[in-house]
Amino acid sequence: MPTVARAQRLAERIRQEIADLLLRDLSDPRFHLLSVTDVQVDREFAYADVYVSAVEADPDRRKEIIEALDRARGYVRHELASRIPLRAFPQLRFHWDPTPERAERLEGLIDSLQPSPPPKRPRERHG
Repeated sequence: MPTVARAQRLAERIRQEIADLLLRDLSDPRFHLLSVTDVQVDREFAYADVYVSAVEADPDRRKEIIEALDRARGYVRHELASRIPLRAFPQLRFHWDPTPERAERLEGLIDSLQPSPPPKRPRERHG
């Protein structure tokens, strides 16, 4: 059975390679500004869960992106298998990662809680 460290190294390598594929090889406009935020490989290397996110993606765009990635899954897996030597390459499963959007929303909430600075009072002149 592979070690946890090996699974983490493989997950990071898959993340890097998919990011490279999105940048260089997949010309689908739906993948514009798409980020691979995380990859998790199961202990048997049977599945790789790939998490993606994009700036300002509404729910319809998210669904469209995941569907496009699902259609490109075979090509992506084939390309990864040619770049990463493994006896059997894991099946890819794409998921939307809501973490960046949650973080942005939380930052906005925190900023709204910050007290505004007190108004500046005019300087008094002594005469």
